[in-house]
Amino acid sequence: MTFTDTEKAAIVSILGKVSGNVNALGAEALERLFLGFPQTKTYFNHFDLSHGSTDLQTHGGKVLGALAEAANHLDNLEGSLSKLSDLHAYNLRVDPGNFKLLSHSILVVLASHFSADFDATTHAALDKFIAVVSHVLTSKYR
Repeated sequence: MTFTDTEKAAIVSILGKVSGNVNALGAEALERLFLGFPQTKTYFNHFDLSHGSTDLQTHGGKVLGALAEAANHLDNLEGSLSKLSDLHAYNLRVDPGNFKLLSHSILVVLASHFSADFDATTHAALDKFIAVVSHVLTSKYR
């Protein structure tokens, strides 16, 4: 899937703003995921899932950091996410449906923190971007 120049600019802009605060924003997205969809906790039984925990901060930072890095490779997401796709498909074996749930949580967090920049065009671009990333991460499950 390709992105228009407008979509690319919106994705890079928002994720550029995230880069300085990936741990806190990522933790918030994970907390929203676990509160809204408690079944997703099953993959994290070894984590401290309490508010603000180091585990949530660290993993949330990895998730948003990976998205920010992927935004630097919009023309080759499959290549840039190949190792991460392998990890999820062959080692972690996370339910692919959880990616859609986490995507929603991430969008809510980004919209709430960057509301002035989160117009309909940006929302649509980020939704498309996160959906493509999710597709790439689950593509090797077959």
